Amino acid sequence: MTVYSQTSTNSYLSQSNVNFIECCHLQTDYISSLQRPILNGINCQINQGEFVVLLGLNGAGKSTLLKSLVGLVPLVKGEIQINGVSVNNQNLPQIRRDVGMLFQGGGLIRQLSAIDNVLCGRLAVRKTGQTLFGFPQRDRILAGELLTQLGLKEQAYQKISKLSGGQQQRVAIARALIQSPQILLADEPTTGLDVIASQQVMATLAELHQQGLTIITVLHDLALATEYAQRAIILDNGKVVYDGKCENLPAKFSDMREQNLN
Repeated sequence: MTVYSQTSTNSYLSQSNVNFIECCHLQTDYISSLQRPILNGINCQINQGEFVVLLGLNGAGKSTLLKSLVGLVPLVKGEIQINGVSVNNQNLPQIRRDVGMLFQGGGLIRQLSAIDNVLCGRLAVRKTGQTLFGFPQRDRILAGELLTQLGLKEQAYQKISKLSGGQQQRVAIARALIQSPQILLADEPTTGLDVIASQQVMATLAELHQQGLTIITVLHDLALATEYAQRAIILDNGKVVYDGKCENLPAKFSDMREQNLN
């Protein structure tokens, strides 16, 4: 399967050294229920072309870290830089053009068709006047090509509410890809999916990674993480407790639980 290989419109296939991510001393607001900040001194670097999985128990800060990369979570301390550009309110439009986001559950509009949901991904790069009477034909062609390449040609004009969970997640992937991102963030992309659909979604992300896209995803399934990711970052209590290869992950989680009990 080839997923969206048009280099003329997909910047991440032709550029280099554009998506280096550096997180320095990240800290969020104090949360009373946790008795700590959700992120509590995060330091990590992610290089171009990596497939990284964020792991950890509930409340460890995985999704919060992912969302902070696109400015959806405010920081009280620390800094995030993507390709040397600081993630702040002034630079967010530029950052969000380069970083695609798959939200947990897809974040699609159920009343719209698959192709219209994909076209929503172009809103960030189109002025209001350009979409007042509909999207340009070239955008619709591109959206259709993306859906076709993701195996959804027959479902392009079906409402999202009529699609299976796995099909909906592939629509969400197409919506992220239509903005030509250099980095793709995926927040628990297999949540609520059966085994086959989960494998299909992860295989799609793996194919995109092979084409040059940097993937950062939050997962709970250690088997999927081991099968597809190159590198695991494990969080615990808002801190990075492991950063390395996806080897013996169950043992690492067992050690982490024992440390928490002691």
